[in-house]
Amino acid sequence: MGAVGFIGLGNIGAPMAHHLLDWPGGLVVRDLREEATAPFAEGGATVAASNTEVAERCDVISVMVLDDAQVRLVVDELLDAAAPATVIAIHSTVHPETAVELAATAAERGVEVIDAPVSGGFMGAHEAKLAVMIGGSDTALAKVREPFSRWADLILLMGPVGAGTKTKLARNLVTFVSYAAAGEAQRLAEASGISLRKLGKVVRHSDAITGGAGSIMLRDTAEPMARDDDWHDILDHTRNLGEKDLVLALELGDIEGVDLPLATLALNRLATELGL
Repeated sequence: MGAVGFIGLGNIGAPMAHHLLDWPGGLVVRDLREEATAPFAEGGATVAASNTEVAERCDVISVMVLDDAQVRLVVDELLDAAAPATVIAIHSTVHPETAVELAATAAERGVEVIDAPVSGGFMGAHEAKLAVMIGGSDTALAKVREPFSRWADLILLMGPVGAGTKTKLARNLVTFVSYAAAGEAQRLAEASGISLRKLGKVVRHSDAITGGAGSIMLRDTAEPMARDDDWHDILDHTRNLGEKDLVLALELGDIEGVDLPLATLALNRLATELGL
């Protein structure tokens, strides 16, 4: 079992790599900040002086850096020294085509580049409960599954290279649109004299039970449903409740003088987005 490399020891990368400190083949880390690598050196990991050294020592390499430019720079340097059959996993959230282009270049050298973005944030990384969405081959998945299992409890092959990043972007669409909706809800609550902290407790409590927005993501297609679809009556009931409550929220907004553009959009789009 070969060594595992990890490049980029930031808020999420560091706790991910921490779970690999006792990897049987050894852990090799790389970060430009000495304060980031020092705890790993103390824990028994090898601190590489360059990305090339990581490639020379490891046959599975995780890359968790800032953006597309940094990913391209790191992977280019890794490819200068990586042995054939090495798997380089891009965990950074970048443009899907970045992984596709790098994978094509790597394939010329017998190296596999996969995109493997993660979801779950710092707490998921700390608790080894991340979800990792992989775009790549079955062969690459087999090679990375065991080291990835040290920090993830959901590992899914989404399709060819690029599919992992597309999945992450769709997942984050749910997150950040929901954040905007939460902000709109807070404005309405505040104008109505409601404690925002208590509202937050209610939202987190009920979402922990119902699953929040993810609770409707159970169908195989986003196309409109036939009336005999098993989900039709359930989601039609959800639509009726949702439209009623959205109308009431908009009426409250009018009373309190609060503009609620996302609520208006949701009322107009709810049936369509539920597949009705």
